[in-house]
Amino acid sequence: MTPIGILGGMGPEATLLLMQKLLDAVPARDDADHVPLIVHQNPQVPSRIKALIDGTGDDPGPVLARMARDLQAAGAGVLAMPCNTAHHYARHITQASDLPFLDMVELTAAHLAGAGVRRVGMLASPAVRLTDAFGPGFARHGLSALFPEDDAPVLALIRAVKAGQSPDPAALAGIARSLMDQGADHILVACTELSLLAETLPEGIAWTDSLDCLTRAILRSAGKA
Repeated sequence: MTPIGILGGMGPEATLLLMQKLLDAVPARDDADHVPLIVHQNPQVPSRIKALIDGTGDDPGPVLARMARDLQAAGAGVLAMPCNTAHHYARHITQASDLPFLDMVELTAAHLAGAGVRRVGMLASPAVRLTDAFGPGFARHGLSALFPEDDAPVLALIRAVKAGQSPDPAALAGIARSLMDQGADHILVACTELSLLAETLPEGIAWTDSLDCLTRAILRSAGKA
């Protein structure tokens, strides 16, 4: 089975969450039943928040390109990256390696369209909005995105998770409800830091986590789905 190369560390806990989701998804009876992974857990990738929101940080693209080359050299056959915002730099990855890249943004857009979703409430880093990361994929699939009217509460949650804090679980639920009030018919967790809080979303709100879309694609690539 060809190993999946993971461009990780953005953030470290989100990468561990992807690995746990993959472990949980395989009805393994022995170690060899699981999906082989080569994980480049690199928390030194320049901050996407500083680069894209603050405008003061280094370019993450060249570092991601080196990671892609490292993973290919290590024996990976497919690449995946559990960070929505970093997909702004996906071209650096695809240009640095000839390995297939599982594009989490495109996978998520296709899944939502297939589920009949049309107006997507985005729980995402403000950088996702600023870079229109989901815009082209959503346009291809007939989806529109709604973002919170105020970026600050979402960014505060993301920063809290990165700092190892335990945010008030009601905070994410409140933002999700406000998006539904704006007219969303579905909520998308489009930040893998927020994936760590996704289970706090209230019952009665339909939601999808982009990390789950990536998990399913990895399982298919590994012949496990």
